[in-house]
Formats: sequence, structure tokens, C-alpha cells
Amino acid sequence: MSALDWSVLGAYFAVMIVIGVWSKNRIKTVIDYFTAGGKIPWWLSGISHHMSGYSAVMFVAFAAVAYDYGLTVYVWWAMTIGIGVGIGAFLFAARWNRLRSKHGVVSPLEYLTRRYNLPTQQVMAYSGALLKVVDIAAKWVAISVLLKGFAGIPIQYGIALTGAVTVIYVTVGGLWADVLTDFGQFVIQAVAGIVMFAAVLGHLGGVSALWTMWGELPEGHGDPLTGPYTTTYFFAFLLIKTFEYNGGMWNLAQRYMSAPSGTQAKRAALLSSALWLLWPLVLFIPMFAAPLIVPGLTDSDQSYVRLAQELLPTGLIGLVLAGFFSHTMAMVSSDANVISAVITRDILPVFVRRLRNMSAGGALRLARVTTFVFVVVSMTIAITTQGQGVVLKIVVDVVAATMGPISIPLMLGLLPWFKRSGPTAAIVSWAAGLTVWAVVKWVITSANQTLVVAAPLVTSLILYVVIGLLRPENTPDRDDLVDSLNDDSVVGARSAHAVPGRL
Repeated sequence: MSALDWSVLGAYFAVMIVIGVWSKNRIKTVIDYFTAGGKIPWWLSGISHHMSGYSAVMFVAFAAVAYDYGLTVYVWWAMTIGIGVGIGAFLFAARWNRLRSKHGVVSPLEYLTRRYNLPTQQVMAYSGALLKVVDIAAKWVAISVLLKGFAGIPIQYGIALTGAVTVIYVTVGGLWADVLTDFGQFVIQAVAGIVMFAAVLGHLGGVSALWTMWGELPEGHGDPLTGPYTTTYFFAFLLIKTFEYNGGMWNLAQRYMSAPSGTQAKRAALLSSALWLLWPLVLFIPMFAAPLIVPGLTDSDQSYVRLAQELLPTGLIGLVLAGFFSHTMAMVSSDANVISAVITRDILPVFVRRLRNMSAGGALRLARVTTFVFVVVSMTIAITTQGQGVVLKIVVDVVAATMGPISIPLMLGLLPWFKRSGPTAAIVSWAAGLTVWAVVKWVITSANQTLVVAAPLVTSLILYVVIGLLRPENTPDRDDLVDSLNDDSVVGARSAHAVPGRL
């Protein structure tokens, strides 16, 4: 990388920090810190939802899949997310928002105590928080791998650099800083993605390469599903992503909660769905074409780095690298904010009684401290492991497989069709799903990827529904909570009195 490339990257980091400091003035309470007081316009919420959904892993692990298999990575990954978010626009988006507007919910898990009971909330909080720490550690590794490929910077220094900038703006500015930097990162990513897209098409002879390159690529690279990515895998992934990207990934529930109303949260989800179906194609086309431009790579994780080095002039490499950082920092900052919400609202008050009645200033300070600690812990894990082959394994196997057992009680608990499912259904489905994942992953070592991903979710889903039918545990209070999420009308008298500010 040249001095100009470093200048572009340095300017990007500086802008992120400035946004964080500026956002500090908009944060007066812990509600502002975690949900921006419900003042984020729908279009900004939708863009932030989209940006918070993927990271630099796309340019490492998924770029490798594109290099080795072609079109299939768009079909089973981006397309399933786009469809899943579109489904969630009608099922979940508005309901998340109404938890905040009607019941004062700040953390996505905060409603679980009333919907089920305290033990259910606690096991979801602990297991999800531990999962997120490992997940984000993988994201740090992914961006540091890219930085090492471009500039030769050791992985531990790359993690430290990215983490230091992220922790500054997200700790200071909360969700406002997170959402505003998401928008800035979206603009940078758009410019960087279009630059690479145009460079690849120019190298291959123009726009006609969009349809002619498939005949020159290795056999099967134009197939929608190929290799280990079967039709069964596609539908299993679609089911997982529908849960994950509509609130199972807690930070994305926050995007819906931060919109002014349930109707606007639905619009935000539809915008994010459209972006997921269209924008990844622009990013993936260069990855699909990579075997024609940098053939014979033994380490396909480096395909996008080699592509940029081959095609882009001085200055633009720094811009593309800033685009990589934008993905990771968008996801990590949003995760840090929501994990802080879970810890400060759902975990710590259970054990430290005095935290239940903290002053507004004290609660805000605690939120910032937990945000800082989460980022530092995830960075420490990433630096310690240095990502020895774990990036795709963590992101696809661990996160996707365990997301179902954690998210099914959380998500289906919002819907009126599952009122009969109570604490027993929630706990048993969670425990059984994780157990099945452990058995399939670590005992049945010959299990294919589809089984590893699908078996835990299907197990949890079936048990949650069946136990609810056989052992119904709905109560008037629980039913009132679910019913109050059906529309934007003022909450009923019983629910209003049952939730005095928080659950």
C-alpha cells in the first residue's frame, strides 16, 4: 500500500471517530444509548440493518467460496437473507418496535421475563452473549487477514487498530453513532464496490462480461447450487437466516426498535431486504470473475486481496480496504451495543440489586463500560487465536447452527400463533437444540454441513411447537403482551399497568 492508500484509510478512521464524538451530544439516557429513543428514520434504520448484517468475512471466507464454486454463494447466502428479511418485515419488524414504544423495552431479551420467566431469560442471555463474543472474534480475524494481505501488517496489530477505532466511537456515541457510521460506511462501501465492479468489467472487456464470463469459468461456477451447497442446504439456511436476521441476531432487532413506529420498522425491513437481494451481486461479480484474473490460487481466502492488487491503482486500494473495514466495524459496533444492553438490563441487575435502581447517569456509565469490555474481550480472543482456520467454521457452523436454538423461543414468542408455548417449551427446545448440535458436530464427525446447520434448528422448532400444544402455559398476562404487539394502537390498560417502564 502506498502513502495515498494509507491516507485514505486514515481519513476513514478519523471520520468514524468524529461521528462518535458528535453523537455523544444526542445521548442523554440509557434509552437513547441503546435505541436512540425511537427517533431513527425508517430509511436510515433500513440501511443500518443491512450494513450490520455482514462483515469482512464476506471478502475472506465467502470470497473463497465464490472463487472455488462461483454463483452458489450468492444464492445460498445473500438471497436467503434477502428473502428471510422480506418475510420478517411482515412477521417480526413491527413487533420489535412495539416492545419499545408500548412497553419501554430497551434490550431485545428484556421482554422474555414476562413472556416466559426469569430463568428462560437468563439462559438465553448467557448463551447468546457467549456466542456473540466468539462470533465477533472471528470478524476481527477476517479484517486483519485482509489488512495483512494488503499491507503485510501482523494479524494482532490489525485487530488492535480496528478495535481501537471501533471501541472509541461506539462506546461514546451508542446507537446513534452506530447508525450514523453505518450510513457513512454504506456510502464508502458503495463507492469501493462500484470501483472494483467497474475495474473487473473493464479488464474482461466491458459490460458484456456479465454474461460471457460464465462460459470461461470452471465448470459448475454458473450453477445456482453446487458442491456441498444443495437444495436442502438452501432451505435450511433460509430458515436459519429468517430467524437470525429478524432479531435472532439481537443487534438487528435493535434497528427495528429504534424506528419511530411499527409501520416504519416494517418499511426499514423491506428496504434492507431489497438491498440484500441487489447489492451483494455488485460485490460478488468481481469474486466470481477472480479465477479468470488471478488463476491458480492455492489459498482462495486471498482471492479478493489479489484481485484488488492486480486491478486497482494507488489510492483506490485504500478506498477498497476502507470498504472492508466498514463491513466489520458496522457489525461489531452494533453487536457491542446490543450485548451491552443485554448485560446491563438483563444479566447484571439479577445479581446486583443496587443496579436495579440506578440513576440515569449511572446507568449510562455502566452501559459504556460494558460496551468497552465486550469489544476488548472479543479482540483478546481474536489476537490469542489469530484465526488459525476458524473464520468460516465459526461463522457458518457454530453461529448458524446455534442461532436456531437461541432465537426460536425469542422470535416465536412474539407471534400470536405460539401463545401456548411457555417456559417449558422455551427451555427444552433451547437445551435440546444445542445438544443435537454438539452431537452432530462432535460425535457424528461424518455428518455433512447441511445436517450440522439444520438439525439443531429443526429440533428446537419441533419441540417448541409440540410442547406448547401438549403442555400449554399461556396466562392472561402473557397473552396480553403478545396481543399488544399486533398494531400501533395505544397499549391496553392491563398491559400498561403490568409494565411500568421496563419488564
